[in-house]
Amino acid sequence: MAEHCDIAIIGGGPVGAALALALRDSGLKVSVLEARKAQQASNDPRALALSYGSRLLLTRLGVWQHLTHISTIKTIHISQKNSFGRTQLSASEMDVPDLGYVLPYATLQASLQNMLESGNINYLSGAAVTQLHSTDDGASIEYRQNGNEQQLYARLVVVADGGKLLESSHPAEVRDYGQSAIIAHVSCSLPRPDTAFERFTPQGPLALLPYQQGYELVWTVPHAEVENMLQWDDATLLAQLQQHFGDRVGTFLTAGARSTFPLRLKRAPATTLAHIVLIGNAAQTLHPVAGQGFNMGLRDAWELAQEILCSSPAAIGSEAMLANYTQSRAPDRNAGIRFTDGLVRLFSNDLPVLSAARAASLSLLDCLPGAKKFVAKRMMFGANG
Repeated sequence: MAEHCDIAIIGGGPVGAALALALRDSGLKVSVLEARKAQQASNDPRALALSYGSRLLLTRLGVWQHLTHISTIKTIHISQKNSFGRTQLSASEMDVPDLGYVLPYATLQASLQNMLESGNINYLSGAAVTQLHSTDDGASIEYRQNGNEQQLYARLVVVADGGKLLESSHPAEVRDYGQSAIIAHVSCSLPRPDTAFERFTPQGPLALLPYQQGYELVWTVPHAEVENMLQWDDATLLAQLQQHFGDRVGTFLTAGARSTFPLRLKRAPATTLAHIVLIGNAAQTLHPVAGQGFNMGLRDAWELAQEILCSSPAAIGSEAMLANYTQSRAPDRNAGIRFTDGLVRLFSNDLPVLSAARAASLSLLDCLPGAKKFVAKRMMFGANG
């Protein structure tokens, strides 16, 4: 027989888990469907750059207090290769203890999963969703678990699976930047604790995020160069990184295992359907420049939870409720997409006129405390901050 619940969340990753935890004491029946099996650790090698605003939300959810292996970002140094332009953002200037934090994706996922499994939430692990349909008063989910076909009805279904489920029926708008990211952990001779670096090069941005006496490297390169770069030995990689980044952290000494993923802007034309709402990467997948993707997804989850909690049980999943949510998220979502997309387009070229203009803009920004505070607050809290 089919089960029923108030809220069904497809995807138990960090964004879906955050939403479930925000609703755990609401009295609503919440179910989370996660394709991974119970206690199956995430194999995602990426490090997350969390904003200070995300720390505040995770603290409210009771998650932050249980996280370990976190590095702080108190300063962000922004520069452009082969130019004098640079600007620096600091936590002290913004009147916050930190601008952000760095931790492994797997660490956050494991903590959230433990809380889901021990909380007042129907957590269905190993549940692979195969069909999703709207009905007159809700939505129907078909899924396979332990070899059995199951069905679940909900007033509201939240798609937080990264967008895979709706790719064929509701395709996203995709912009391929022609770039991939190579990620690895690197060490150096003069690490600068609590300082993150964003360096723009003609091939794309290069980021160093402080973590465990070294840095998590996110190196943006054209698709055509990825396979060749993955074949480099450590000495070649470190020498090329030195040439692109300079000596701000001394000499690069070691490089860990490398992995890569393509960089695209994916944007769902509509984030709501009848009794269905998309959040996180299912709604928008951003370029990692400025580290906005996960932070925006977490704000999606938090604001959706507030909209649900402010609605009567009968109104959950209604057209009016979903319209309110869409309207409330639009400024932050649109601003975040424009911000990251604009940075990639503006800085990923070597046109002399643009290069000079960019250098001048970075230097001017460094001289305008009000403008720096505006940029930093957008990065920490989003447009709705």
